[in-house]
Amino acid sequence: MTSLLKPSLNWLLFCVPLAAWLEHSSPDNHILIFATACLAILPLAGWMGTATEHLAARTGEAVGGLLNATFGNAAELIIAFIAMQKGLHSVVKASLTGSIIGNVLLVLGLSFFAGGLAHRNQRFSAQGARSQSTMLLLATVALVVPAAFHYLVAERPNGLRMAGSQLAAIESDLSLEIAIVLLVTYALSLLFSLHTHKQLFTAAAGADETGEAHAHWPMNRALLTLGGATALIAWMSEILVGSVEQAAKSLGMTSVFVGVIVVAIIGNAAEHSTAILVARKNRMDLSLGIALGSSIQIALFVAPLLVVASRFAGPGPMDLIFTPAEVVATGLAVAIAGQLASDGESNWFEGVQLLAVYVILGIMFYFLPDIAG
Repeated sequence: MTSLLKPSLNWLLFCVPLAAWLEHSSPDNHILIFATACLAILPLAGWMGTATEHLAARTGEAVGGLLNATFGNAAELIIAFIAMQKGLHSVVKASLTGSIIGNVLLVLGLSFFAGGLAHRNQRFSAQGARSQSTMLLLATVALVVPAAFHYLVAERPNGLRMAGSQLAAIESDLSLEIAIVLLVTYALSLLFSLHTHKQLFTAAAGADETGEAHAHWPMNRALLTLGGATALIAWMSEILVGSVEQAAKSLGMTSVFVGVIVVAIIGNAAEHSTAILVARKNRMDLSLGIALGSSIQIALFVAPLLVVASRFAGPGPMDLIFTPAEVVATGLAVAIAGQLASDGESNWFEGVQLLAVYVILGIMFYFLPDIAG
């Protein structure tokens, strides 16, 4: 399967210079620029995934999954940071929500489905999966609390309502303090998964690696490939951000749908390719580490980091108050993923179930009107 995918992905590398040329020669052709930038990211993500797989073979599944999540989330972080600097906080939050549910439902669902077609039943560390699911529940709590505070206070009787500026200041401080808690928790989770309890995240069953040991890249080649692909993805992501809003309007899509679904799918291309390919090879611990680990990193590191960074860059501080639709979608995604991963086994139909929830949520976001933010 890998040999069939790589040529088609590599063929799309011509979209990298094409997207850059279109941005300078036809800056008003937003749809073409957006589409070309999206296509350009796909082969780069393929190279990123290949390099990560070779690194994982040398560093172990837990470190390999963390590396893939980190480099794979580089695109989302750059997209979100650029949008944050422009004051597009609602777009930033939509892209973060989309990345979380995209990894938990789409990436994990495709991994279960693709791996299940090649192997009747696949096993992975149930303890590791439960630990990651608990971290995602913590992320959901971090989304619910600021939103609940906002809507509870905002809906108080008229005589008891705070002034808008006073409420905004309190919510900004609340979000900053929660962000600090999340950053500390994420740092401790790395200590837990990579050092003190790393045995919980090792492979539960032998992977299909026969005949592949001789093909592993040297460490420096894999790291250089990761770095180069990440730099090019960052470049293409900046082009994508510059055209996404106008392209969405031209295509009749809301910015909410584009942020939660379209941009998230493109931004998660690295996780898509790697998680699916390693699942086909029965390396489900690495596949889960990529899918769930990426969502954890977005929720507990990228989002709070943006909240802190917004104090120093951008027109104003960003808060962690997500819309009810975003909170509900994230909660449902985390709940079903935790339920399916808790037993340490997967099959193709569990992948179908995750994908079905993703499609249902996608339909909701498609019909959801734009919310100014």
